[in-house]
Order: sequence, then structure tokens, then C-alpha cells
Amino acid sequence: MKKIALVAALAAVSASAFAQSSVTLYGRINTTVESQKVGDGDRVAVMQNNSSRFGFKGQEDLGGGLKASFNLESGLNSDDGRAASTFWGREAWVQLAGAFGAVRLGNFTPESYFATADYISMHNHDTGTSSDALYAFKTYRSSNKIGYFTPTVGGFSGSASVSAGEGVAGREKLFDLAANYVGGPLHLGAGFSKEGDVKQFAVRGLYELGAFTVGAYYQRADDGAQNRNVYRLSGMYTMGASEFHANFGSTQGKGDFLAQGKTTQFTLGYNYNLSKRTKVYGFYTAQNAKVNAADFSSLAAGVRHNF
Repeated sequence: MKKIALVAALAAVSASAFAQSSVTLYGRINTTVESQKVGDGDRVAVMQNNSSRFGFKGQEDLGGGLKASFNLESGLNSDDGRAASTFWGREAWVQLAGAFGAVRLGNFTPESYFATADYISMHNHDTGTSSDALYAFKTYRSSNKIGYFTPTVGGFSGSASVSAGEGVAGREKLFDLAANYVGGPLHLGAGFSKEGDVKQFAVRGLYELGAFTVGAYYQRADDGAQNRNVYRLSGMYTMGASEFHANFGSTQGKGDFLAQGKTTQFTLGYNYNLSKRTKVYGFYTAQNAKVNAADFSSLAAGVRHNF
């Protein structure tokens, strides 16, 4: 009886420990076969990686409503198996969260991007050749950062972060702000980023109406010398396991801002969800750059699997 009681006690302690702390391996493999054309060149067949990744995330319940968590995420090239040039370069942070919200330290994607351009990129999660090529500062510096995330109150939430310059020549502090609202079918967001004279501001709206989802954003970007406006409209229609996608974006501005000038981009896509984690899809995307940058188009078919 004593042995049985001891085993039961150890099992209870182990179950409690696992309940308080957990680590999860996750990732996504997303690969397409594409027929691509750049400028006046010939069409070429390409095996394309679409932001494949893997990572570890974990959380520990510290009691009293306080929780510690972490995230380590690295990119990989699914077309040839190579690792990303910077390991854990996508995400590498630790966080404390409670009723006050959350404080995060490390390397993480600017929330201003998640709150605007990424939110309406319903097709292929803004990855690969069909990703949004017009949104400015998509790869804004994410490292050496401290961020605060508010709790959600009445559908509203927000975040603020700053990236340290750390005394590096030419690198200034980077400020990033984001706000979100979810009220039934209506989703709203806004984001602002600034580093020295370079800054951007964007607003976003998305509405769900049965099988239809429609979203749009507007961005005003300034690189310190020139500025431009970016517009994008996206839509999705679902029918069973099928999703039909369309989006169109355009820029207006002076000169050759970001070496693109006035540019348009559109994408037509189709997804078929084999399960909650796996889909097959196809799309056609095209960019028309009126200044400097070469036109680009691609016809693609691919498979995406989440784990």
C-alpha cells in the first residue's frame, strides 16, 4: 500500500509540473513550384520556399496570475534544406505576463506590421512571391527590443516597443506602436514605426460577412527624403474546404521611393484545405513597376503543412 501511495504521489507531482510548464515544437513547411518571369527575361521554372520555419515555445505558470514564456523561431529553406543565415533570427524572446499585460525582451516582429498589412494578407499568410511587395519597412529592425502588450479590454488591445541603438554608428532607437480592435465581424488596426527620419503609419479594416471576408489598409511611408502612399484591398470567399482569394495593391508617391516608384500588384489564388494543418493551393501574381524595379509575375502551385 505504501508503494502504491508513493507512486500515486509522484504521478500527482509530475502531472502538476507538466500542467505548470510546457514546451512545444512547432513549424510550417511551405513550398511551391513556379513559372516566374522577371522584366523582359524568359520564363523559368523555380522551386520556391515560402517562409518555412520551425521553433520552440514554452510557458510556465508562476502562480498568482503571473506567467513566464519564451519563443525561439528560425527560418529554413524548404527547397534545398539549408538553414537560415541567422539561427533563431525570426523570433528570440522571453516574456512575463499577468493581469497588467505582458513585457517582452528580445527579437520579435514589429506589431505595427501584424496590425495592418499582415492582418489582411489572407492568401498564403503574406509569404513567398505572392506576398505584399508594396508595404514599406516590412523588414524593419526587430532585434534588441523591449515591448509592452496591453490586456484586451472591450475588444481593444495595443502594444509599444523600442529597439535600442546600443551605440552602433548609424543605428538609432526604433519606436513601434500598434493598436487593434475586434468587435464581432469588424476588425480594426493601426500601426506606427519611426527610426530617425524614416517612419511609416498605417490603418487597417477587415469585415467578415458569412462566407465573404474583405480587408484593406492604407499606409503613409516616409524615408526622410521622399514619401509615398500604399493602398491594398483583399477578399476571400470560402465554400466548404475551398477558399478563393483576390487582392490588389497600388502605390502613389514622388520619385523612386524605395527604388520602386509607382507600382501595382495583384494576386488571384485558390486554396483547398485537406485538413486543419495541410492545404494545397495555386496562385497567379504580378507586379507592374513603373520606375526602376523590373516587372515580375509568377504562376504557382504548392503545398503548405503546419505542425
